[in-house]
Amino acid sequence: MKIWIDILTPKQLLFSEPIIEKLGKKHDLLCTSRDYDEVSKLAKIRNFDLVFVGKHGGGDKKSKLDASIQRMEKLSKRIKVFSPDMVISFCSPEAARVAYGLGIKHIAFCDSPHAEAVMRLTLPLIQKLLIPFTIPKNEFSKYGIDKKNIVQYKAIDAFVTIQRKINQKSKLPFRNNNKKNILIRIEEEEASYTSKSNKIIPIIKKIATDHQLENIVILGRYEKQIQNLQKIVDQKIKIVKMSFDGKYLLKNADIFIGSGGTMTAESALMGIPTISYNAVPNLIEDFLIKKHLVKRETNPNKISNHVKKIFKSTDNESQKRAEKIRKQMEDPIQKLIKMIKE
Repeated sequence: MKIWIDILTPKQLLFSEPIIEKLGKKHDLLCTSRDYDEVSKLAKIRNFDLVFVGKHGGGDKKSKLDASIQRMEKLSKRIKVFSPDMVISFCSPEAARVAYGLGIKHIAFCDSPHAEAVMRLTLPLIQKLLIPFTIPKNEFSKYGIDKKNIVQYKAIDAFVTIQRKINQKSKLPFRNNNKKNILIRIEEEEASYTSKSNKIIPIIKKIATDHQLENIVILGRYEKQIQNLQKIVDQKIKIVKMSFDGKYLLKNADIFIGSGGTMTAESALMGIPTISYNAVPNLIEDFLIKKHLVKRETNPNKISNHVKKIFKSTDNESQKRAEKIRKQMEDPIQKLIKMIKE
């Protein structure tokens, strides 16, 4: 069988690795992506072979539309030649439209019903949707897919992505000393489901003031974002672009402060004390908070005090809770394989 897999984000790339490893043994695969800095860098780190078709549209609506139209045109030609029997995506609008237009069956994964624009563009066109058990089916069915075509798996996506082996040996951005490592992730600014927020700047300033003896590293996303941060924050704080495998950084962090997305979930399931400043409210974050794996807080003073409390603590409750939750989860890739067979 020929299978086309469309991969648009770093999280999707990491989630795709075990899919490709298992399906590649029996099937002919084509893995596509788009020109997007964080994906292309991670693909190099992970030695991941991708065919880049089209580009990321940036933050502007018109640019997004133009990039999507151009990508669909290029994909339609390439996919017609490859002639796959099936498409797997993570609710890629371009993959959904091309697959529908060429009459190819489409299975998708998704844990982001809050991405309303993407849901409206993809869900009415796909045949089967795989989702985490933590999200009710009606969060997706309201966008136009029948509940009978939605299959839940007992895991969250971070359970899959944290299984990966780390093959990165580049120097860590933390200073080589006996201080604590504080890792802060800046929120997404160019996704269709986000609006620019200034939550993180007061948090960074407070952390910098109260924890100036520790190692503070900020993970930026875009060049302009990083340049703006460098003008605002203390020069002692290290600001880096995401040229690392996130797991490599998290394994060396004593605490992680994230926006509620992929790295927040990975950090939590790895048992690292995790704070979310809730830049992107979502149901996965809600689940992690209920399980006491993530502390949600937006007040800079309270975040700083929580960091102090964690550094004073000597127990490893985060790791124990995370291990217990991980043991209750299943491999969603097995559900995908079963679905393909059926």
